[in-house]
Amino acid sequence: MTHRTHTQDTPRDAADAAVIRRQRFGRLPERIRPEDTVETEPATRPDPARDTYHADEWLIRYCG
Repeated sequence: MTHRTHTQDTPRDAADAAVIRRQRFGRLPERIRPEDTVETEPATRPDPARDTYHADEWLIRYCG
């Protein structure tokens, strides 16, 4: 079994690490509005023939 020793950070190394951490994570990213995250488009173009009522459609579909 190996034994690992941890090196102690000097105060200067710890301060440098804190500065680097603050530069990277010091502020939040810009806020994104919900309106900018959603894009809406119709999935298909409306088909006028699709929505018309045909009384014998069931007969054509199932018996034809």
